[in-house]
Amino acid sequence: MAQIATVWAVFQGLLLEALPFLLIGVAISSLARALDPSGHWLQKLPKGALLGPLSGALLGFALPACECGNVPVARRLLAVGAPLGTAFGFLFAAPVLNPVVLLSTWAAFPDKPWLLLLRPAGSVVIALVLSGLLQLISEAKLLNCELLAERRLSQPLAAVSLLERSTGLIGQPLAALTTDPKASVQTKPAGLLSHGVNEFLELGTLLVLGCAVAALIQTLIPRDLFLALGQAPTLSVVSLMVLALVVSVCSSVDAFLALGFADQVTPGALLAFLLLGPVIDLKSVSLLGRVFTWRAMGLVLAGVSLTVLLMGQALNLLLL
Repeated sequence: MAQIATVWAVFQGLLLEALPFLLIGVAISSLARALDPSGHWLQKLPKGALLGPLSGALLGFALPACECGNVPVARRLLAVGAPLGTAFGFLFAAPVLNPVVLLSTWAAFPDKPWLLLLRPAGSVVIALVLSGLLQLISEAKLLNCELLAERRLSQPLAAVSLLERSTGLIGQPLAALTTDPKASVQTKPAGLLSHGVNEFLELGTLLVLGCAVAALIQTLIPRDLFLALGQAPTLSVVSLMVLALVVSVCSSVDAFLALGFADQVTPGALLAFLLLGPVIDLKSVSLLGRVFTWRAMGLVLAGVSLTVLLMGQALNLLLL
């Protein structure tokens, strides 16, 4: 019974941390839908292997979304045909470049100026790496099928054929071909509210599932098991990366959690914990499934894990 009570308490804590940010993310997505229903301006966001992810990452300063709230915003960017690099830059870097997260990191570690610099810089590096890596595969193998269909409807025929849009030639009346797909976007308050509520309920259900899995695993696997390797240069980084995946704490408060064991682990392990969790953890896997295919999510996990491991080890070589 005691273990069940612990799982329930951890589940409630994770859910209460994440829900407000998910609500903010859905609100931002709905606002973008209202202000730019056709995605005309969002499609004009910068492109390029470097400029695209950097511009997306910089949006994190203006849009306060953690790793839960940034998913609906990034999904909206992709759905209206925004450049992939820009959307990925926001998706992967915004949870750290969020002003709330930067302030919480400073409040938790005022005596570690290197961390205040390396955490946001590291998140930008991760966004650049993952953006470049993911764009090596086709959109059809990269994006969730529903999101892919929305994105193709927003792209010009010069870029996407009618067959790729799944319209017209097979099983679709001719009238649908002459109708601008963007014209069907609901922009009236009632329509926007209905869309926002549906999106929140859909993503909220996935979030509940993710929090339940994270709470169960976090309770069954003692945290001390990961901290036992805290002073080993390489194993400490690996163990704290696994801990970040398991504890699934929101990026707005993860610095205060890390403060509790900062003196027990290497600097590289501490940085790894604060970089990996905001990109992917057990709580956010189900949400990311609304953006990526499972193959792409495996690529995200592998790419961010290798990047964070290398950064953590490099920092240990410099400071130890």
